[in-house]
Amino acid sequence: MAAKNEKKKPKKDQPNFLALTGVGLQMGATIYLGAALGNYLDEKYLEQKNWFTIGFTLLAVAISFYNLLKQVNRINEKND
Repeated sequence: MAAKNEKKKPKKDQPNFLALTGVGLQMGATIYLGAALGNYLDEKYLEQKNWFTIGFTLLAVAISFYNLLKQVNRINEKND
């Protein structure tokens, strides 16, 4: 009967490092897709300089960092 009176232990959240394990892969995929799209557009429109590749790669990097910051903030809010 003592077991019934004990409080249930709350579920442990996953460790922070597990929540961020896929971030590197996600960032790499986003940046790769941005560079590939830019490269495709540069080849299609025959630009002398690779402006599309540069622009879409930088945009993909910015999007990746934005997603990283959102995930880190979500983890911090959960821990507070």
